[in-house]
Amino acid sequence: MSEKKTALVFSAHAADFVWRCGGAIALHQQKGYDVTIVCLSYGERGESAKLWKQEGCTLDGVKKARREEAEAAAKALDAHDIRFLDLGDYPLDVDREAKNTIVDIIREVQPAFMMSHSAYDPYNTDHMGTTRIVLECRMIAQAWGHNPGQKVLGAPQLYLFEPHQTEQMGWKPDVFLDITEVWDKKRAAIECMAGQQHLWDYYTNLAENRANHFRRNSGGQAGGRASKYAEGFQSVFPRTVDEL
Repeated sequence: MSEKKTALVFSAHAADFVWRCGGAIALHQQKGYDVTIVCLSYGERGESAKLWKQEGCTLDGVKKARREEAEAAAKALDAHDIRFLDLGDYPLDVDREAKNTIVDIIREVQPAFMMSHSAYDPYNTDHMGTTRIVLECRMIAQAWGHNPGQKVLGAPQLYLFEPHQTEQMGWKPDVFLDITEVWDKKRAAIECMAGQQHLWDYYTNLAENRANHFRRNSGGQAGGRASKYAEGFQSVFPRTVDEL
């Protein structure tokens, strides 16, 4: 029997994975993958304005609320493994110990593919900082001399999911994923994010727009596959194939 297929998603803050790759998570869970979601922070300082406006709000209270939202969203996507590193946000603080933890997770999961943020994001340096760290930890996880005896990592693709202000980030998608059959799960996960309700319709509209691109690139009016909702990704590494 073949080994279980796995995937690994890195989310700078507790909500990022929902907006940007919730469909990919739900779809691959449905296809038999075990998807592990790693939230480097809760987004407690910079992405929880609605919570901070409530009287009596505390840092611990915000963290608790954001964790509960993220856990509920992961459940809606059928993801059974979500981990919180609590590294703080604005700014994200990733020291050597935290990097070693991330490397250990990568080696434990042995993902067929990984996902993270765009490589450039001047509006939120936590996002591009996460991807810089993920690339560094991917490299370390491949090193035979790091914790000898552990199973080293192969060469999983790293897909960069779509940033919020796409045109400003130098992000160019080369993959469109049809998520129509799991859209209800993604929308349910989106609605778990009560602290950022202003983004619900934005990411619904984005999924509809990317579906238009999916249809166009799968054949357009000359037989393109129908798609109502899709997500876009940018691959970092070359693909190795036997046929096109």
